[in-house]
Amino acid sequence: MQRFLVITGIVLLALGLLWPWLQKMGLFRLPGDIVIEKENFRFYFPIATSIIISIILSLILWFTRK
Repeated sequence: MQRFLVITGIVLLALGLLWPWLQKMGLFRLPGDIVIEKENFRFYFPIATSIIISIILSLILWFTRK
């Protein structure tokens, strides 16, 4: 459990530090992401981004367990 919490903290720290770079890269504006914009309303549902992040996290956890 301690190892999991340390790895989670390191990943969150890395994401926080890389956040400006990730936004410039266009990670959160993929073709599979749903964006609905109206006058006073904006709905954003990142389906493709969630799938990519899930795959990356699964690979990282798979490599750390081996």
